[in-house]
Amino acid sequence: MHERHESTVRVRYAETDRMGLLHHANYFVYFEMARTEMLRAHGVAYRDVEDSGHFLVIVDIGCKFKRPAYYDDMLTIRTIVERVTHVKIVHRYEVLRDGVLLAEGHSTLACVDKDGKPQALPEYLT
Repeated sequence: MHERHESTVRVRYAETDRMGLLHHANYFVYFEMARTEMLRAHGVAYRDVEDSGHFLVIVDIGCKFKRPAYYDDMLTIRTIVERVTHVKIVHRYEVLRDGVLLAEGHSTLACVDKDGKPQALPEYLT
């Protein structure tokens, strides 16, 4: 599949630590933003997914940090769909500043119903 999408985000002051570095937890926030923007680019709002009774929960997530990002940096978050099964979507992320790779991440989302039981992904997500 290997579908790609790019989103941009500027590092806000509140997202940094005392050294002016983007705090590590915010990379995961950026990954979520990039995933939802990828959906939106295909005409699907995440709210619509949930309203249809499908919930995408994180079952695995990680990030390798290579270089720091700083306050006011303009970052590109590249989101790549690595694999889709009948119940899961695996994404890979690249965080770049001016084309330089700062971090690489991944996440696996599983589709569940409102009671948390696994269910098939809706067709428009496969």
